[in-house]
Amino acid sequence: MTATALPPVADLLGLARLGTMPALMRQLSALAGCTTPIRLTGWRTETNTAGEVLHHLESSDLPAGNLLLRCGNRRTTRCASCTETYRRDTFHLITAGLTGGKGTPATVAAHPRVFATFTAPSFGPVHNRPTSGRCRCGIEHPVNDPALGSPLDPDRYDYQQAVLWNAHAGKLWARFSIHLRREVAKRAGLTQRAFREHARISFGKVAEYQKRGAIHFHAVIRLDGPDGGDTPPPDWATPELLTDAIRAAARRTDIPGPLVDGREHRFAFGTQLDIRTIRSADFTGPVQITERAVAAYIAKYATKGAETATGTLDRPVRLIAEIIHLYIPEHARRLIRTCWTLGNRPELADLRLRAWAHMLGFRGHFSTKTRRYSTTLGALRDARAAWRRAQALEHLHGPDTPATEETTLVLSHWAFAGTGLTRGEAWLAQALQPAPGTEGEPTHG
Repeated sequence: MTATALPPVADLLGLARLGTMPALMRQLSALAGCTTPIRLTGWRTETNTAGEVLHHLESSDLPAGNLLLRCGNRRTTRCASCTETYRRDTFHLITAGLTGGKGTPATVAAHPRVFATFTAPSFGPVHNRPTSGRCRCGIEHPVNDPALGSPLDPDRYDYQQAVLWNAHAGKLWARFSIHLRREVAKRAGLTQRAFREHARISFGKVAEYQKRGAIHFHAVIRLDGPDGGDTPPPDWATPELLTDAIRAAARRTDIPGPLVDGREHRFAFGTQLDIRTIRSADFTGPVQITERAVAAYIAKYATKGAETATGTLDRPVRLIAEIIHLYIPEHARRLIRTCWTLGNRPELADLRLRAWAHMLGFRGHFSTKTRRYSTTLGALRDARAAWRRAQALEHLHGPDTPATEETTLVLSHWAFAGTGLTRGEAWLAQALQPAPGTEGEPTHG
């Protein structure tokens, strides 16, 4: 806490007069640093099969007056604590698909695996940092130059195509995955039907915004046996075959777009396609693309939205007039305006461009995977919740209390009461946070 962050004395005195300060501190501590919790009002009752009430909770009896739940937001600009939890979960999910664990066999580490990056095509020249050092504008931009990613000539930049490409990026990936299965089958000398009996393609991917506001994808792609990671891949499956098939599938993949003012749009990946074989952790070659490095890279970008890369907004736009008064880069402002303008067209209604204007048109999930790649984020959350329940029971009854098989009936009714903390609660919650670098919360699940 900084010296300039003066405590809200009046709010804290009001909380102190209630006489529930210790209980409030415990309730806020359970948020583990979440700064924008969800507030619920209602009740919860647990009974056994005999109808005996085991536990009853009323939100009005809680020190904060509401039940407080972590917001779970994955954006770094919204809640640092929940973002870190999401990042760790994504790291474990990707790692499990590379080295095994959490229900995935360790043998997947021997399957052909590559790390591939798919970029968007060009919509016009932008300020960048090429290997030659100098941008086309003649300047050698520093790393944090706000001009990076903005068009050299904004009036000639294809904002319409850029926004529509983002809106169709998810469909483009779906088409690519179909072509990839076909290309792998072709190289193995198999039909599509026969391929399913010999092998399966599994992947985990994340979407990232480039500085120019265009989506590109990072993906771990793995070649398994017919039952996914539980079965070994066939003898013909190699990283080289998988790499060759990915390049061919990416070249073949394109999808038709809408007709706008007589212009027919069509979408494909950019020419820059980077594919690297993932080595084991003990790999000692000149370029280490290891499981841990790949998982950390993907997890990092799973928590970053358009606002991190381009300086745009991290929440929906309600009125287009809002952006006039917001401090955002002009390039992001024009992308949002393009979404808003196109979103008024009836033929583009299914793209919901106004609802996703703050995302510059992209409306897909940031992190996706195939069913057989590894565990799920939901399973990781459930495991963490079970661990916390076990810790709470141990705290209440001691470590030697035997687990009971008694069936418990839970009745509850909750209603949304708002978000966030009062000034006094926020000050106390900040005081409860550990110093940077001393966090010790276990990452179970």
